[in-house]
Amino acid sequence: MHSEEPDVKIRLLQAAKKLFAKQGYDGTSVRQICDEAGANVALVSYYFGGKENVFLALFENFFPIGQIEELAKKPSDPVQGVKDIIRGVTEFRMLEPYMVQLLQQEILFNTPRIDVLRKMSFPLWKHLREMLQQGREQGLFRFRSLNNTLMTVLGVIMFHKQTEYFAPILEPEVMDIEALIADMNDFVLSGLHYKLDKNG
Repeated sequence: MHSEEPDVKIRLLQAAKKLFAKQGYDGTSVRQICDEAGANVALVSYYFGGKENVFLALFENFFPIGQIEELAKKPSDPVQGVKDIIRGVTEFRMLEPYMVQLLQQEILFNTPRIDVLRKMSFPLWKHLREMLQQGREQGLFRFRSLNNTLMTVLGVIMFHKQTEYFAPILEPEVMDIEALIADMNDFVLSGLHYKLDKNG
Protein backbone atom coordinates (compact mmCIF):
# COMPACT_ATOMS: atom_id res chain seq x y z
CA MET A 1 0.00 0.00 0.00
CA HIS A 2 2.76 2.42 0.92
CA SER A 3 4.54 2.06 -2.43
CA GLU A 4 1.29 2.94 -4.23
CA GLU A 5 0.51 6.00 -2.11
CA PRO A 6 2.47 8.64 -4.07
CA ASP A 7 1.11 7.30 -7.35
CA VAL A 8 -2.51 7.40 -6.14
CA LYS A 9 -2.12 10.89 -4.71
CA ILE A 10 -0.62 12.20 -7.94
CA ARG A 11 -3.38 10.51 -9.97
CA LEU A 12 -5.98 12.20 -7.79
CA LEU A 13 -4.31 15.58 -8.19
CA GLN A 14 -3.94 15.17 -11.95
CA ALA A 15 -7.58 14.20 -12.20
CA ALA A 16 -8.70 17.14 -10.06
CA LYS A 17 -6.54 19.55 -12.05
CA LYS A 18 -8.12 18.42 -15.33
CA LEU A 19 -11.70 18.40 -14.03
CA PHE A 20 -11.47 21.70 -12.16
CA ALA A 21 -10.09 23.30 -15.32
CA LYS A 22 -12.81 21.87 -17.56
CA GLN A 23 -15.82 21.96 -15.22
CA GLY A 24 -14.89 24.45 -12.52
CA TYR A 25 -14.28 23.72 -8.85
CA ASP A 26 -17.96 23.87 -7.90
CA GLY A 27 -18.97 21.76 -10.91
CA THR A 28 -16.64 18.92 -9.95
CA SER A 29 -17.50 16.31 -7.33
CA VAL A 30 -15.15 14.18 -5.26
CA ARG A 31 -16.67 11.11 -6.94
CA GLN A 32 -15.81 12.50 -10.39
CA ILE A 33 -12.22 13.10 -9.30
CA CYS A 34 -11.91 9.55 -8.02
CA ASP A 35 -13.56 8.07 -11.12
CA GLU A 36 -11.15 10.03 -13.35
CA ALA A 37 -8.20 8.86 -11.25
CA GLY A 38 -9.40 5.25 -11.05
CA ALA A 39 -9.33 5.47 -7.27
CA ASN A 40 -11.67 4.61 -4.41
CA VAL A 41 -13.97 7.51 -3.54
CA ALA A 42 -12.81 7.47 0.09
CA LEU A 43 -9.22 8.28 -0.86
CA VAL A 44 -9.76 12.03 -1.32
CA SER A 45 -10.77 12.28 2.32
CA TYR A 46 -8.01 9.89 3.37
CA TYR A 47 -5.17 11.70 1.61
CA PHE A 48 -6.39 15.30 1.54
CA GLY A 49 -9.27 15.71 3.97
CA GLY A 50 -11.72 16.94 1.35
CA LYS A 51 -12.07 18.73 -1.97
CA GLU A 52 -10.93 22.14 -0.67
CA ASN A 53 -7.62 20.66 0.41
CA VAL A 54 -7.25 19.02 -3.00
CA PHE A 55 -7.51 22.52 -4.49
CA LEU A 56 -4.79 23.79 -2.15
CA ALA A 57 -2.62 20.76 -2.89
CA LEU A 58 -2.83 21.53 -6.62
CA PHE A 59 -1.17 24.87 -6.04
CA GLU A 60 1.37 23.41 -3.64
CA ASN A 61 2.36 20.79 -6.24
CA PHE A 62 1.91 22.46 -9.62
CA PHE A 63 2.18 26.20 -9.05
CA PRO A 64 5.75 27.57 -9.30
CA ILE A 65 5.80 29.26 -5.91
CA GLY A 66 9.59 28.95 -5.56
CA GLN A 67 10.20 30.45 -8.99
CA ILE A 68 7.81 33.31 -8.25
CA GLU A 69 9.66 34.10 -5.03
CA GLU A 70 12.99 34.02 -6.86
CA LEU A 71 11.74 36.29 -9.65
CA ALA A 72 10.17 38.71 -7.18
CA LYS A 73 13.46 39.05 -5.25
CA LYS A 74 15.79 39.04 -8.25
CA PRO A 75 17.50 42.40 -8.71
CA SER A 76 17.37 43.37 -12.37
CA ASP A 77 16.97 46.34 -14.64
CA PRO A 78 13.35 46.98 -15.67
CA VAL A 79 13.72 45.65 -19.22
CA GLN A 80 15.30 42.38 -18.11
CA GLY A 81 12.81 42.16 -15.24
CA VAL A 82 9.85 42.34 -17.64
CA LYS A 83 11.50 39.79 -19.94
CA ASP A 84 12.12 37.40 -17.02
CA ILE A 85 8.45 37.61 -15.99
CA ILE A 86 7.27 37.02 -19.56
CA ARG A 87 9.51 33.95 -19.81
CA GLY A 88 8.52 32.54 -16.42
CA VAL A 89 4.79 32.97 -16.97
CA THR A 90 4.93 31.66 -20.56
CA GLU A 91 6.86 28.56 -19.53
CA PHE A 92 4.31 27.92 -16.77
CA ARG A 93 1.42 28.35 -19.20
CA MET A 94 2.95 25.89 -21.64
CA LEU A 95 3.84 23.35 -18.92
CA GLU A 96 0.57 23.59 -16.94
CA PRO A 97 -2.33 24.62 -19.21
CA TYR A 98 -4.94 23.15 -16.85
CA MET A 99 -3.56 25.15 -13.94
CA VAL A 100 -3.69 28.34 -16.00
CA GLN A 101 -7.27 27.58 -17.05
CA LEU A 102 -8.20 26.96 -13.42
CA LEU A 103 -6.54 30.19 -12.34
CA GLN A 104 -8.39 32.15 -15.01
CA GLN A 105 -11.74 30.71 -13.93
CA GLU A 106 -11.13 31.49 -10.28
CA ILE A 107 -10.17 35.08 -11.16
CA LEU A 108 -13.06 35.57 -13.58
CA PHE A 109 -15.68 34.43 -11.09
CA ASN A 110 -13.98 35.96 -8.04
CA THR A 111 -14.44 32.75 -6.08
CA PRO A 112 -14.12 32.31 -2.31
CA ARG A 113 -10.64 30.88 -2.99
CA ILE A 114 -9.35 34.08 -4.58
CA ASP A 115 -7.34 35.12 -1.50
CA VAL A 116 -5.30 31.90 -1.73
CA LEU A 117 -4.43 32.74 -5.33
CA ARG A 118 -3.54 36.32 -4.45
CA LYS A 119 -1.19 35.19 -1.71
CA MET A 120 0.65 32.94 -4.15
CA SER A 121 0.76 35.13 -7.25
CA PHE A 122 0.76 38.74 -6.04
CA PRO A 123 4.50 38.86 -5.23
CA LEU A 124 5.15 38.36 -8.96
CA TRP A 125 2.56 40.91 -10.09
CA LYS A 126 3.86 43.45 -7.56
CA HIS A 127 7.35 42.88 -8.96
CA LEU A 128 6.02 43.47 -12.48
CA ARG A 129 4.40 46.71 -11.29
CA GLU A 130 7.73 47.83 -9.78
CA MET A 131 9.59 47.00 -13.01
CA LEU A 132 7.11 49.07 -15.03
CA GLN A 133 7.29 51.97 -12.61
CA GLN A 134 11.10 51.93 -12.48
CA GLY A 135 11.27 51.69 -16.25
CA ARG A 136 9.13 54.80 -16.59
CA GLU A 137 11.13 56.67 -13.97
CA GLN A 138 14.37 55.77 -15.80
CA GLY A 139 12.98 56.91 -19.13
CA LEU A 140 13.06 53.40 -20.59
CA PHE A 141 9.27 53.01 -20.82
CA ARG A 142 6.63 55.55 -21.76
CA PHE A 143 2.98 55.17 -20.79
CA ARG A 144 0.20 57.21 -19.21
CA SER A 145 -1.42 55.03 -16.53
CA LEU A 146 0.57 52.54 -14.48
CA ASN A 147 -2.62 50.70 -13.58
CA ASN A 148 -3.81 50.39 -17.18
CA THR A 149 -0.37 49.37 -18.37
CA LEU A 150 0.00 46.74 -15.66
CA MET A 151 -3.38 45.23 -16.51
CA THR A 152 -2.62 45.27 -20.24
CA VAL A 153 0.74 43.53 -19.80
CA LEU A 154 -0.90 41.01 -17.45
CA GLY A 155 -3.56 40.33 -20.06
CA VAL A 156 -0.97 39.70 -22.74
CA ILE A 157 1.22 37.35 -20.74
CA MET A 158 -1.38 35.59 -18.58
CA PHE A 159 -4.43 35.29 -20.78
CA HIS A 160 -2.80 34.82 -24.18
CA LYS A 161 -3.28 31.59 -26.14
CA GLN A 162 -6.95 31.06 -25.24
CA THR A 163 -7.42 30.20 -28.89
CA GLU A 164 -10.21 27.62 -28.96
CA TYR A 165 -12.94 30.23 -29.43
CA PHE A 166 -10.97 31.95 -32.21
CA ALA A 167 -9.83 28.75 -33.94
CA PRO A 168 -12.07 29.28 -37.03
CA ILE A 169 -10.21 32.49 -37.95
CA LEU A 170 -6.68 31.41 -37.04
CA GLU A 171 -4.16 29.99 -39.47
CA PRO A 172 -2.48 26.68 -38.68
CA GLU A 173 0.82 27.49 -37.02
CA VAL A 174 3.56 25.70 -35.15
CA MET A 175 5.51 27.96 -32.81
CA ASP A 176 8.04 26.80 -30.29
CA ILE A 177 8.26 28.37 -26.87
CA GLU A 178 11.34 30.48 -27.66
CA ALA A 179 9.60 32.02 -30.70
CA LEU A 180 6.51 32.69 -28.59
CA ILE A 181 8.56 34.36 -25.85
CA ALA A 182 10.42 36.47 -28.42
CA ASP A 183 7.14 37.62 -29.98
CA MET A 184 5.69 38.50 -26.58
CA ASN A 185 8.83 40.40 -25.59
CA ASP A 186 8.66 42.40 -28.82
CA PHE A 187 4.95 43.12 -28.41
CA VAL A 188 5.08 44.13 -24.74
CA LEU A 189 8.27 46.21 -24.99
CA SER A 190 7.04 47.94 -28.14
CA GLY A 191 3.80 48.77 -26.31
CA LEU A 192 5.90 50.28 -23.52
CA HIS A 193 7.66 52.41 -26.18
CA TYR A 194 10.97 50.83 -25.31
CA LYS A 195 13.46 51.38 -28.11
CA LEU A 196 14.46 47.84 -29.05
CA ASP A 197 18.00 47.48 -30.27
CA LYS A 198 18.87 45.01 -33.00
CA ASN A 199 19.60 42.32 -30.40
CA GLY A 200 16.11 42.68 -28.87
